[in-house]
Amino acid sequence: MPSHGSLTKAGKVRNQTPKIQPKEKSKESPKSRNRKEFEKRVLKSGNKKQS
Repeated sequence: MPSHGSLTKAGKVRNQTPKIQPKEKSKESPKSRNRKEFEKRVLKSGNKKQS
């Protein structure tokens, strides 16, 4: 069964791309994150008229 492409070229593009270090992630607790999302979604848009 013929293969699609040769195995000598496998991983060529991935090996050519430069390695980038991952960004530092701040560990925010889910409780505080959910509170911020709630405030953004409900409290700050609470001044809109409701029908």
